[in-house]
Amino acid sequence: MKPRARCVAAVLVGLAVAGPITTAMAMNYVETPMFADKVTAGELAGVAARLPDEPSVVHFTGNRKIGHQGGELRTLIGRAKDVRLLVVYGYARLVGYNEKFELVPDILQSVEVKEDRQFTLNLRRGHKWSDGQPFTAEDFRYWWEDVANNLEVSPAGPPRLMLSDGQPPIFQVLDESTVRFTWPTANPFFLPRLAGASPLFIYRPAHYLKQFHKRYADPEKLQKLLKKYRTRGWASLHNRYDNMYRFDNPNLPTLQPWVNRTRPPATRFIGERNPYYHRVDEKGRQLPYIDKFIMIVSDGKLIAAKAGTGEVDLQARSLSFSNLTFLRENETDGEFETYLWRIAKGAHIALFPNLNVADPVWSKLMRDVRFRRALSLAVDREAINESLFFGLALEGNNTLLPDSPLFREKYQKQWAEYDPDLAGALLNELGLNEYNDNDIRLLPDGRPLEIIVETAGEDTEQVDALELIAESWAEVGVKLFIKPSQREVFRNRVFAGLAQMSIWSGLENGVAAAATNPEELAPTSQQQLMWPKWGQYFDTSGASGEAPDLPEAQELAALATEWKHVKGQKRRTEIWHRMLSIHAEQIYSIGVISGVQQPVVVKHGLRNVPRQGIYNWDPGAHFGIYRPDTFWFDR
Repeated sequence: MKPRARCVAAVLVGLAVAGPITTAMAMNYVETPMFADKVTAGELAGVAARLPDEPSVVHFTGNRKIGHQGGELRTLIGRAKDVRLLVVYGYARLVGYNEKFELVPDILQSVEVKEDRQFTLNLRRGHKWSDGQPFTAEDFRYWWEDVANNLEVSPAGPPRLMLSDGQPPIFQVLDESTVRFTWPTANPFFLPRLAGASPLFIYRPAHYLKQFHKRYADPEKLQKLLKKYRTRGWASLHNRYDNMYRFDNPNLPTLQPWVNRTRPPATRFIGERNPYYHRVDEKGRQLPYIDKFIMIVSDGKLIAAKAGTGEVDLQARSLSFSNLTFLRENETDGEFETYLWRIAKGAHIALFPNLNVADPVWSKLMRDVRFRRALSLAVDREAINESLFFGLALEGNNTLLPDSPLFREKYQKQWAEYDPDLAGALLNELGLNEYNDNDIRLLPDGRPLEIIVETAGEDTEQVDALELIAESWAEVGVKLFIKPSQREVFRNRVFAGLAQMSIWSGLENGVAAAATNPEELAPTSQQQLMWPKWGQYFDTSGASGEAPDLPEAQELAALATEWKHVKGQKRRTEIWHRMLSIHAEQIYSIGVISGVQQPVVVKHGLRNVPRQGIYNWDPGAHFGIYRPDTFWFDR
């Protein structure tokens, strides 16, 4: 039976991860074998002194059990910069999602929320960074005053994610372990942003970074550092070593379960257990259970083959449903099992017409809803589902999944049923009724109606799907070309308006509820491939990009703003349905299939990995919500 998805709501609840997490009142802690010799030699404090005064205590339920410490876990990554997945998978957050997609305190002892605009964060007393230095309110103050609001370090000012209606919060240090952020208006997005796969880090290891900051560093030492690292300004030097998410500076202290010990460039990154990590199990064993989390760089095209030969202990990234047969055939020899988790995106594959494309002829066409509807109607989703996913995927628009309480079948099916006759009629209605000798329709300026769909070149399923879409589009006189490129080039071409259309996955959160932020449905980010310049306009508060000029997009923006301020479940539900309805009618993205299952390779002997789970980036952090710090080897 497939696991039923839970709805993601920005609600802070009692602690529950692998089971409930509580605080330790009186517990006998067990020294970690990896550190025993250092403790005996006096090189490292004992475990009780390394833990916070009240660490998080994990209680295991169901099939997951208390484990043993030790061992090394291997996984493959496609490029060196993916070492940041140690932060994603490690998933130590001020507050984080549990397996029910409820927000719970994690690094924090507790959070007090008042009117959705005042947030009092209570730290765990005695909590330490990975180098043993205290983690205190000073680390929050340093980030807010000396990083976010220092124009040399942050020329654009505080991150947009820290603004509510364009206004920053008032920040207060109440005591050594308590800070408060207060906005003039409600900011219901604050806690979910702290819990993200790529989170908003509102703290820094001040004791480490002050050596690079003009306000604190000894001028002579700072000049020597600038000369040593051939950096012109102190702010650039500071930012170079302040990489909380990129995780490529082994000297930067962290609160994650594993500390990166490898400086790039490298092909093998070693994450070593954090001696000061804040979680323990019921028997007083400090987490993580696994000593080393090793990430090995490999060509993405070879990852499935290597996983099939047993070269990994845990792998999902760069595996697709098309690899399932191969993986299952090699389970015995490779000594692993292949679990199937469900991907919770609104669409596993979706096409994104670029409404901000620079070419004026294409711009007019892309902004005409009849053109977008015609392209959607001309996609034979059933053929794609049968050919690539054994008919097990869901066919339809890029929208919420049936597991969401907001799901309606019309959102999934509207303008998404294969109907080449209606598609052709809409194209004729647009005046695209002349053809060249190859039976391809002609644009108003005489060019053939040839759509170049750009890809990041990382997913063979996308290319396979595009080849099938090309066949069905050809039947209505539309030629499709595939243009792969590196991800950075791909995104930059979309941002610049050079790409006509792109292919990617759909809504990040396909199981949303009314209490979930609906900003994904409105032009709110440059990363949104259908309207990057409108999103950039929002991202920069109007400093760059373009303001939305289509009425429906303007309404989406207004609804997203209203949702933020409105109180009451009823109106928030109405807003969600109106936004979903607009997307179903306007086809800003062309969803193809959803509900695809994600293969997860799990080595024999690796315990506490759920056999069934939800594989999602945000919320979810892929493995993160299942807390890999609780995975362990029984060998």
